[in-house]
Amino acid sequence: MTMNTPSDPAGGSFEDFLDDLGIREEVYGAALKEVVAWQLDQARSGLGTSKAALARRMHTSRTQVDRVLDPANVAVSLETLDRAARALGKRLEIRLVDADDG
Repeated sequence: MTMNTPSDPAGGSFEDFLDDLGIREEVYGAALKEVVAWQLDQARSGLGTSKAALARRMHTSRTQVDRVLDPANVAVSLETLDRAARALGKRLEIRLVDADDG
């Protein structure tokens, strides 16, 4: 683990800390799903759409909608997230960007 030094009193970046623990990818993946789930739920509630109505629009079950909106469930496919977005009048956008080498 990165140690505090006079030139770096904070002991490095948060990303360095996660790298040292070997969990950076896992944490980022979970954070991304949490953001997408939050955005979908905000769009749903902003439209006044119930989870049951969203399920009907997606041609799926209410249980599947609960999985989509569960920020801890990272096993939801991109196709399912896209269907949820489209059912709410949105579109899912995925971008590939250069990794920050720190």
